[in-house]
Formats: sequence, C-alpha cells, structure tokens
Amino acid sequence: MANDPYAKRLLWFVFAGSRGGMNRLRLIQAIQKTPLNANQLAKELGIDYKAIIHHVMVLEKNNLITRIGEKYNVTFFISAFLEANLDSFLEIVQKLEKSK
Repeated sequence: MANDPYAKRLLWFVFAGSRGGMNRLRLIQAIQKTPLNANQLAKELGIDYKAIIHHVMVLEKNNLITRIGEKYNVTFFISAFLEANLDSFLEIVQKLEKSK
C-alpha cells in the first residue's frame, strides 16, 4: 500500500490544499507522539477547543485518525490507514516545511 496514489492525493488535499491544513498537520504530529484527548490537544497546540473539534472531525471523516472511548473519555490515535501511508505523510510534511 506504500505510495498509494489515492492516499497521496488525500493527504495533499487535507494538509496542503485546504484551509487549516497546517493545524491538522500539527494535530497529527502531536497524537503521533502520544495519544491525546481534545482538551489536551487544545492546550498542547494553543488552539481553541472548538477548532480542535472541527479539525478532528475532518481528520476522522478522511480516516486519518481514530477515536477510542466515549463522550468525555475520547482519546485520539493515528489510524491504520495513515500508519500504512506514513511515508507519503512524511514526504508532504517535508515539502510543506521547505515552502515556509
């Protein structure tokens, strides 16, 4: 599944081709280090809680993160789909960091 063209297009759209992509990128990088809940993500990234919820919904809709738990006990993890396409994700991160 490495270098899946569908996955690469999806990742480009979510992180580079749409508004808020850099915040979503930071969110993914944060939960890659350690799984966090929405409140922890808001504090870690210095982003409004409601914005975190919006970005989480976008990432879940595109199968890039998964949630474990219910209601206030929800913790976010990177999805198996993203883990399988981590090379493409890291390539996009590098290109976005160079373009800053």
